[in-house]
Amino acid sequence: MQYKIPVQIENEDPIVAWLSLRQLAIMIIWWTIAYNIFTSLAKSTSTEIAIIPSFIIFSITLLIALFKYSEMTFIPFVLSFIRFKSNTEERVWVKWVDSFQPIDIWYLTSSQSKKEEKIDFTSKIDKINELENKLNKI
Repeated sequence: MQYKIPVQIENEDPIVAWLSLRQLAIMIIWWTIAYNIFTSLAKSTSTEIAIIPSFIIFSITLLIALFKYSEMTFIPFVLSFIRFKSNTEERVWVKWVDSFQPIDIWYLTSSQSKKEEKIDFTSKIDKINELENKLNKI
């Protein structure tokens, strides 16, 4: 039996107006926190002063919930940006090497910073000759 798999399975469906469930959850949780901060500050100070931190939380929540850049939401975008800035900005492609392995996430080197190590063959040949002489004596 064959099943048709949707192509855009990771796209979020809008629930209310154009907002998805994730966006609604972010807004409800953080706007509730902003409202509680406003009400607790309004008791001890004036409402004009209490609205300042509440408005900051409200604005940041709106930015985080509605942010979308190249199909990336806020958190994956920020993590990718941090990874980009923490590594060298020029990425060198190496055949058969996957740079997205967990060990490589925070460490990528550019081709200019790599040292070329030269092997001293004369010392190696001398060591091999010494070993051969010792074996012959046995």
